[in-house]
Amino acid sequence: MNYTLNQLQIFLKIVQTQSVTKASEELHLTQPAVSIQLKNFQDQFDIPLTEVVGRKIYITDFGREIAEAAENIINQVYAINYKTLAYKGQLSGRLKMSIVSTGKYVMPYFLADFMQQHAGIELLMDVTNKNKVVESLENNEVDFALVSILPTTLHIEKLDLLQNKLYLVGNTNTKFKKGIKTKDIFKDLPLIFREKGSGTRQTMESFIERNSLSVLKKMELTSNEAVKQAVLAGLGYSIMPLIGIRNELHNNELQIIPVNGLPIKTTWSLIWLKGKKHSPVSLSLLDYLKKGKSQIVHDKFSWYEQY
Repeated sequence: MNYTLNQLQIFLKIVQTQSVTKASEELHLTQPAVSIQLKNFQDQFDIPLTEVVGRKIYITDFGREIAEAAENIINQVYAINYKTLAYKGQLSGRLKMSIVSTGKYVMPYFLADFMQQHAGIELLMDVTNKNKVVESLENNEVDFALVSILPTTLHIEKLDLLQNKLYLVGNTNTKFKKGIKTKDIFKDLPLIFREKGSGTRQTMESFIERNSLSVLKKMELTSNEAVKQAVLAGLGYSIMPLIGIRNELHNNELQIIPVNGLPIKTTWSLIWLKGKKHSPVSLSLLDYLKKGKSQIVHDKFSWYEQY
């Protein structure tokens, strides 16, 4: 046996994603490179690790046992690195977070200086929709989650970071008058929705239901970035978080359409399971954010106040 740490990491990622393509994307490698390393790793075993049926890869029972062993080995390697840094007096360890997709415009600004101060911390941040964020928190797979709508099914604690504002947005091809009646405008505008499970979708549907609106649903897309590009192209309109459209508003590519009842205001909150035993890294981040969040909001999000 002469497998490498790199091969163990690649195989573990294939098992976790159930896909060579997805593994290559998450590892920032080409698909052929991942396939070659998988073959080289497989060649060292007489028993199959995977099998391909049609175009889908399946992990054998033996492969899953090897993946479990690989994960233990990789964790031990990380532990060695962390202990080395800890011996030098540096804060070290893993910080695991799951954030809703629009949170990618928020969370990095609250983490940047903290991560620079503590080079020994490894950040693992999954960006996905609200349902999957809540699921990862419920399964205790992460230290923290960032949401704009608090889950009602979990006992959690929270730290509020930033107000979230959602407006009706369209491209600038059509001009709209101020004071348009809500029911009138939504009757005629084709709306673009996020997918089910999205917090933005939930907020948008709550607004529509609360105002008893009849809407023209145009399409459903699986990310805010995809919705933004569709709106820019003129495919329709959407209720979108202000946080993700700053540049487009500044460049006069998108416009906020003045409608009674908007913006919808929620709050970006960092949440964790109540009673969770935090690691030194997690406790340090919480302390940093409690002391510094107001300054971060002032320095990084002052543009927010003009809307």
